[in-house]
Amino acid sequence: MQVLVIGSGSIGRRHHDNLQALGAGSRLLSWREGGLDGALGAMSAADAVVVATATDIRLPLIAAAAERGLPVYVEKPLAFRPAEVEEIALAAAPVAERSMLGLMLRYHPAVRALAEADLSDVFQFALSIGHDVTEWRQDWRFSDSYAARAEGGGVLLDLCHELDLAACLFPGIKVTRVESLGHSTFPGVDFASRVSLQREGVVGDVAMDYLTPGLHRRAILRGHARMHDFDLAAQSYRVTDASGARELALPLERNAMFLDAMRDFLALARG
Repeated sequence: MQVLVIGSGSIGRRHHDNLQALGAGSRLLSWREGGLDGALGAMSAADAVVVATATDIRLPLIAAAAERGLPVYVEKPLAFRPAEVEEIALAAAPVAERSMLGLMLRYHPAVRALAEADLSDVFQFALSIGHDVTEWRQDWRFSDSYAARAEGGGVLLDLCHELDLAACLFPGIKVTRVESLGHSTFPGVDFASRVSLQREGVVGDVAMDYLTPGLHRRAILRGHARMHDFDLAAQSYRVTDASGARELALPLERNAMFLDAMRDFLALARG
């Protein structure tokens, strides 16, 4: 299988390397060098497409791939505006069942453990993630990223994995309230947000921020029979029930999440 990876930034290069490690053929195409014409031309030799470009230029790429019957793997966030999400959904419909969105937290061993657990007794949950955005990674500046622009969504779109987690663990949950704090240096950009959610029998919050000095990432699920307290940053996973507390061994190799996601995409793409 030949996969075209459009976007040669850090995530595009990671997908390119992982595809090769999984035995697929991969071509890495720089959007800056090839542009839309280069991407469209390269699709003629591809069986599937990975879209790892800036968020605001994805619609024409997804539409072109779908027109050619090529399944797509798209990095999150899918789009900045609800109307564009609807446009993408319509354009991608012919290949939607063989395509996927890159929500990597689903492949975290702790999240998989939660997905396999009995959560029927949960009545309350708190999911949180935060970090100092100026120290996120080397050779990267927040001011150059999509999230630093008002339309880029700030933390709501950049750190949306926990929102996806809430939707996966508690299907049908609805947003009831959103509270956000901005920053004077970046007008219109949310630097801290809290999203309240609810469905019958369950209430919860998802908190996201760019301000905390060190990385924090935690999932606390409180139930009548047991409580899950998973600190993903510290890799400490505790379950407490009537018999006491126990720690779960859930080792993480970060790239394994990306490999597992790409393995699933290849399986979908092959049909």
